[in-house]
Amino acid sequence: MKDSCAIDAFLDAIWAERGLSANTLESYRRDLDKLAGHLTAQGISLPAASREALLEYLALEMKAGRSSRSIARYLSAFRQYYRWAVRERLLTEDPTALIESPRLGRSLPKALSEKEVEALLAAPLPDQPLGLRDRAMLELMYATGLRVSELTGLQLVNLSLNQGLVRVLGKGNKERLVPLGEEAERWLTRYLAEARPGLLKGRVADEVFVTARGGGMTRQTFWHRIKRHAQVAGIGKPISPHGLRHSFATHLLNHGADLRVVQLLLGHSDLSTTQIYTHVAREGLKRLHEQHHPRG
Repeated sequence: MKDSCAIDAFLDAIWAERGLSANTLESYRRDLDKLAGHLTAQGISLPAASREALLEYLALEMKAGRSSRSIARYLSAFRQYYRWAVRERLLTEDPTALIESPRLGRSLPKALSEKEVEALLAAPLPDQPLGLRDRAMLELMYATGLRVSELTGLQLVNLSLNQGLVRVLGKGNKERLVPLGEEAERWLTRYLAEARPGLLKGRVADEVFVTARGGGMTRQTFWHRIKRHAQVAGIGKPISPHGLRHSFATHLLNHGADLRVVQLLLGHSDLSTTQIYTHVAREGLKRLHEQHHPRG
């Protein structure tokens, strides 16, 4: 079977099995075509490639300046192809079986600065019902670090303004209590009194945050609203609802909060998940030191 035919057969098979997106399939094709071209120049067909030949190719790509993430992507495509070839009995052994993936550095969350958060919070117009709702949502998210699904799914029964607490049902149906803070509590009280009844127009909803149609907010709608407010605030960097959760954790740590307290507030079951925010905070402290210390 010629290399191009084998690649086509492989892509058809994994599309049928796993329903991969067109972008993923095109990425696999591009990576495999490039490998096949390199091997052909060496007088080797794609199915006949040895572990050493594949390692040599990956080494050449690294020398050409490819990142560890790109090398890992190449290897993932090769693994998928050769495992399929073994299943189809085109090969007896998988040459990628003993090739280790490169270690990838864990990407740091994209946190906003405190000034950027202030600008974002001030962007919605609170004299309009939708603006007041958005301001309350942003204030609550930044004050509590809720996941966007937890925020949009929040119900009135889980909100205790008298005690200044919100009861959150997180991943794995794990429940946690999170303090609101005075500012978020103030905006929530105002939203519930001034905006929510007008948005509902006599309809009934369990969700705290509702749309003009009277239904609960979706994650997608909230994401679009955040993008719009970020433009108004003049924030040029990419932003998402999760960015406010990252900012909540990073700013707490920057101001001396205990890591285990942040873990509880975020609803992380594993402390190592929270520890990534210490790296973000440390980077911020380094920059401050470089800017302001005489020997920075």
